This record gives sequence, structure tokens and C-alpha cells, in this order.
Amino acid sequence: MPRMNILSIQSWVSYGHVGNASAVFPLQRLGAEVWSINTVQFSNHTGYGHWTGQVYTGEMVRALIDGIGARDALARCDAVLSGYMGDAGIGSAILHAVETVRAANPQAIYCCDPVIGDTDTGVYVRPGIEDFIRDNALPQADIATPNRFELERLTGIDCSDVASVKLAAERLQAMMRPNGMGCVLLTSLTTETTPSDHIDMMAAEGGAFWLLRTPRLPVSVNGAGDAIAALFLFHRLRGGSARAALEAAGSSVFGLLRHTAEAGSREIAMVAAQSEFVAPTTVFAAVAV
Repeated sequence: MPRMNILSIQSWVSYGHVGNASAVFPLQRLGAEVWSINTVQFSNHTGYGHWTGQVYTGEMVRALIDGIGARDALARCDAVLSGYMGDAGIGSAILHAVETVRAANPQAIYCCDPVIGDTDTGVYVRPGIEDFIRDNALPQADIATPNRFELERLTGIDCSDVASVKLAAERLQAMMRPNGMGCVLLTSLTTETTPSDHIDMMAAEGGAFWLLRTPRLPVSVNGAGDAIAALFLFHRLRGGSARAALEAAGSSVFGLLRHTAEAGSREIAMVAAQSEFVAPTTVFAAVAV
């Protein structure tokens, strides 16, 4: 198959793996060309409580997008992937990228990881970003990859059971790009029926819903969601099936986190576990729900 080209606009850390530092390498390991644009440059992720670096402006991000466009490369871009925005100005630059790419290649898709927060932290993005995601980014998105907290924030639906999750996923799909793929991935999910020693993921597309359940590992790290979104995008583009993409991404990330847990690492074992991206040690099957 032709080599996939993905424009990834996310944060960057020098130490550890979150944002582009979590998404780019798995995509490259699978054979994709990744044109990465960083929205921040930090020494490490903010979970440590101390970091150095800076948040880039929307103008800086837009200039890089236009610089890539000046190389006549955007006609070969298959997808735009966005994650943590830093501020709403960067959000506008991301939508500029989506518009510019689609003008050059109408078949290109936009995968929006709507980074807002999580159950253990609450909202951790700057004021205005959550509204921007809801009102501006999602209406342009073909794929959205929220966690449960973000799905509940965006739809106003409590996702404590599978039926409610499905309803929330459908509501999110209605907020997304008209006539687009309307594909939703729930990157981490626990409901009333999830065993305490397991964790779920769910994919929704075209009226179908698929649940993938994996054992819960004794690990607490940042950046796994960024890797899941990137892997799901790759496999959805490559295989044409939300179910297959869910199985491939979920199996790879389980292997990644298993290596991380075995190493007792504070950061995900991205390099040591790289074979899991190509050939997961354990392959999990998704079931229709």
C-alpha cells in the first residue's frame, strides 16, 4: 500500500512520552510518514508538578503549516491528527491545517483527540479550549477519541452503563463533521459491568458499537491515550474497519503498558516495547454491544 502521510499537531516533551512524543514513534514504526508540529515544548509532562519550556502561539503553528504547504506536500497528506492545544489560538491554527489539507486533498480526514481532562484530575486545559473543541473542532472531525470524562463533558450524558455510553457516542457523532466518517473511539472506559481488574475501550461507527476489554495493569503513566489515538487513526485508515482498528490499537497499547509495568517505569516504555506496535504479543477481540 502507498505510504501513509499524517500531519500531527500536538504537544512535545523532551523527557518522556506524551503528545507527539507518544504518537509519532508508533506511527513511524508502522511505516507512516509523520509531519509533526509541536504546540508546546516542555522539558517533561506536567504530571511531575514542575517543568520548563513554553507554549507556542497559534501564529507560530500556522506558519509551520503554511511552510509545509509551500513544499506542495499537503496534497499527499492522508490525515490531520490533533491533541493537546495549549490555548485556543492554537486550535484556530489546527483548523487552518484541516482546511488547507482538505483543499489540497479532499479525501483527507481529521482525527481530533479532544483533550480536556480526566476523572482523576478534572479539567486541566486553559479556559476557552473546551468550548473551542465542542463548537469548532468537533464539527470538522471525522474521528474523535475522547476518554469517558471528556465524552461526558462534551455530551452532558453520564456514562455509567453501556447503554448510556452508546447514547453519548451517538450524540458526539451528531456533533461531528456532516457526511464525515463519524467514528468515535472511547480510549478508556469503565462502566457498571466492567470488572474491577479490567478496563474497556469502545468504538462506534455507522450504527455499530464494539467493546474491547483488557486486563487492568498496575501502572499509572501519562501519554498512553496519545498513542492509542494515533494507532487507531493509522489502523482505521489502513484497514477500513473501526472494529479492526480498535483491536489493533488496544492490543498494541496493552502490550506497551505491560512492558511499562514490568519495568516499573514512570514513563511508558515506548522504545523497549516497540515490537508491540507491529506485532502485539497478545491480541484481543472486540465484541458487538
